[in-house]
Amino acid sequence: MKRKIRSLSSSVISSGNKEPFSKTVKEFFDSKNCSKPRFFMTWISSLKSFGERESFAIESLFKFHPNSCLVIVSKTMDSNEGLNRVLKPFLKMGLSVLAVSPDYDYVFKNTPAENWFNLLKMGKVNPGEIPLGQNLSNLLRLALLYKYGGVYIDTDMIFVKSFSKLKNVIGAQTIDLETGQWSRLNNAVLVFDKGHPLVLEFIKEFASTFDGSKWGHNGPYLVSRVVSRVLYSSSVFKNGEDKKRFNFSILGPPAFYPVDWSRIESLFSSPNDEFQYKWVLGKLKHIRTKSFVVHLWNRQSKKLKIEKGSIIDYIMKDSCVFSCNSLLISSL
Repeated sequence: MKRKIRSLSSSVISSGNKEPFSKTVKEFFDSKNCSKPRFFMTWISSLKSFGERESFAIESLFKFHPNSCLVIVSKTMDSNEGLNRVLKPFLKMGLSVLAVSPDYDYVFKNTPAENWFNLLKMGKVNPGEIPLGQNLSNLLRLALLYKYGGVYIDTDMIFVKSFSKLKNVIGAQTIDLETGQWSRLNNAVLVFDKGHPLVLEFIKEFASTFDGSKWGHNGPYLVSRVVSRVLYSSSVFKNGEDKKRFNFSILGPPAFYPVDWSRIESLFSSPNDEFQYKWVLGKLKHIRTKSFVVHLWNRQSKKLKIEKGSIIDYIMKDSCVFSCNSLLISSL
């Protein structure tokens, strides 16, 4: 059993860095004189699966943050093919984007993730049935924010507004209609300062409760569990520590998740009658007013076509940089 776990883990956790991760990222940030916030993405899949929609997520990010820096932590993206096929259009425009292979040992060092990762490498952690890379991505985003601070964001987002005024926030995915309180948070968008204590609690929770066979346990459900304890339980604190030191806010679903995954198809469809047309205009106004990004829920929407006159069609035209006149927008 241990041999099987070790073999599976080593195929995912090796980085193959040409340059030390720490040096590469530091030189990138220093040389670009990035304006805040700094952004991080991770990509654990093949380059073949990084398509037009994911590229547009980057494009829309720079539409509203032209002077910010984006680091994409990805072994497959950190390659000549990644440079030529994905990054070159952004670099030609002078935008600051870097792809770098992950160095888990460095990023996890001096955090509760360090011991967990060492046990994983020794074959003493069962990776479970969910792909290990997916769970490592959940942990990697936390460790990156804890070490550097900034914004982590998934690649199936479209930006509609600047993040420049956001500080130490996490978004609610759903709310309880009776109480008006959040019922589930999500980790697809995280905005936190370097060394933030809530992010440290997230990392502790991952290392102490890891389960590689329960979908969401190490991601959305994890951040929901921890925030619930921080807000409503004294078990997190020692010696009467003040909860104020956590200093974070929870934004409602409109901020990052204006449409739930179960209704995402409605954003891709064009209106068929006057009633639907009015709904599209109303929803579009609400998103433009209340949202910072729109989560596309790729798992549910990746096969959907963007119809002309749909909400996504309008939003992409608002958020494009260099594909505004391209037919790609209507065919994504």
